[in-house]
Amino acid sequence: MTSPETAEASTPATPGFDEIGITGPVLKAIHDLGYETPSPIQAATIPLLLQGRDVLGTAQTGTGKTAAFALPVLENLDLSQKSPQVLVLAPTRELALQVCEAFESYSARMKDVRVLPVYGGQAYGVQLSALRRGVHIVVGTPGRIMDHQAKGTLDLSELKYLVLDEADEMLKMGFAEDVEQILAQTPEEKQVALFSATMPATIRRLAQQYLRDPEEVAIKGKTTTNQNITQRYLVVSYAQKVDALTRILEVENFDGMIVFVRTKNETETLAEKLRARGYSAAAINGDVPQAQRERSVNQLKDGKLDILVATDVAARGLDVERISHVVNFDIPTDTESYVHRIGRTGRAGRSGDAISFITPRERYLLKHIEKATRQQPAQMQLPTLEDVNTTRLARFDDAITAALEETSRIEGFRDIIAHYVRNHDVPEADVAAALAVVAQGATPLLLDPANDELSRAVERDNRPPRERGERAERGDRTPRERRGRGDYAAYRIEVGRRQRVEPRQIVGALANEGGLGRDDFGAISIKPDFSIVELPVNLDPSVLERLRDTRISGQLIEIKPDRGVPNRRAPRDGGYKGNRDSRGDRYDRDSRSDRDSRPARKPRHKG
Repeated sequence: MTSPETAEASTPATPGFDEIGITGPVLKAIHDLGYETPSPIQAATIPLLLQGRDVLGTAQTGTGKTAAFALPVLENLDLSQKSPQVLVLAPTRELALQVCEAFESYSARMKDVRVLPVYGGQAYGVQLSALRRGVHIVVGTPGRIMDHQAKGTLDLSELKYLVLDEADEMLKMGFAEDVEQILAQTPEEKQVALFSATMPATIRRLAQQYLRDPEEVAIKGKTTTNQNITQRYLVVSYAQKVDALTRILEVENFDGMIVFVRTKNETETLAEKLRARGYSAAAINGDVPQAQRERSVNQLKDGKLDILVATDVAARGLDVERISHVVNFDIPTDTESYVHRIGRTGRAGRSGDAISFITPRERYLLKHIEKATRQQPAQMQLPTLEDVNTTRLARFDDAITAALEETSRIEGFRDIIAHYVRNHDVPEADVAAALAVVAQGATPLLLDPANDELSRAVERDNRPPRERGERAERGDRTPRERRGRGDYAAYRIEVGRRQRVEPRQIVGALANEGGLGRDDFGAISIKPDFSIVELPVNLDPSVLERLRDTRISGQLIEIKPDRGVPNRRAPRDGGYKGNRDSRGDRYDRDSRSDRDSRPARKPRHKG
């Protein structure tokens, strides 16, 4: 999906979303997201799907396929039907979650659209309770969808739309038989959209068998990034991102910079932290008034400001030649956003640098970036404290050299220094060192490399999961002992059963906005009008600040310490469990992917 400011390849004749059939709340939602012009795959596919045609689409990852099928589906969704009417099959849990997030964003202006992700490794209880309440859209991996079909817990008898996303990846992963079995158990009178980056013979055969007179849409890939942009990435856990960014800023020779984050709250928080560390930084996001935004951009152009911390929407159309670096503090999950972001540098024939922070669990995004940009980002090393000291000494030398060139001022201080040397019998070198101390202030010029905990933490993050002593899917946390009794404090949030909130929603919202990991959650107790969540006793106040404006099910959570109930002890093994107040809401900490990470095994028959 392209925005008006970045759609250089589009012609003035390119239709808007309203001209290809998107209307009402769906149109308002995508305009809220800052999009006005469809990408080629969207412009070609959306009208066909709105007409009820089956579609066979070929397009690379990052070309906007998700919106190409999600927008027409939402346009025709029957909210009165409580049984699933849309099924999207995706090869991985990451893609399934990404598609769910897209549906939720595009349906933000609609009432009570229920989207359910279904994948292995998540508790069945969460999925079963949601299915019992009724969902409109199910997005899942083949293995878990088949499990539900076998148990009779997923009713697809009234299915109207079926989407196969990244079909070639599903077949490569060995899901061919599963996909065919799922297709065979769905109603014949349904609309099917199949999307694939390539079109091998197996996909053709699948399309011939299960699609009705499909319209083919093929969008040729092209290099979408400027070749004079150097792409690098650093594997770093969420907790170390601010320190890692500061370390890079110390060593990297940059002019102007944009740092991209995921949320509006994070723009303000990160800009404030950077200012506290001595950098001239400002935040721009969708809530910043236009006049203030223009003032910040002009300050960046004039060299009065060095760093803008921005969200995607706020930075669209930003064209400042001085921007030498783009930093993806939070890496986007779709490659189109990545391309738009790094396109803010390398303008007007200049070279540019793009640095992306990738947590260990986000490594899978690298291959999508490489495919979309046709460039392989290079892994960078975190600058060491020796690198920082070298840079600081070089800058100190430059400052002395610059001062020596101001001969008139130097002459005035010579007599002062000579007077001090005569009266205190101190060598001139010692006086010069003392003046350096005065100029430097309380902050030490050189740091002790022996205390470089950050480099050691980042080195652990860059090891393969088994070497880090954790499972591959434990996420972006550095290994440590699980929390024990007494390590949690109770916090109250103002959402509960009346808002149909579930533990997964609470965990997802708090983890995403606050940068928390699985082991940071103790017990979760869901009451009718509020919920109690156990979080670490030593929770950083900045985390609570980031969570203040968090919403779950559209309602502000207003998180605060729970004063009315004594702190409850966490389970001995750490992590949160269900309890008597939230039966069936037990969160599955098991990171096994059930059957989704491998093809279904055929039963062995004795001959």
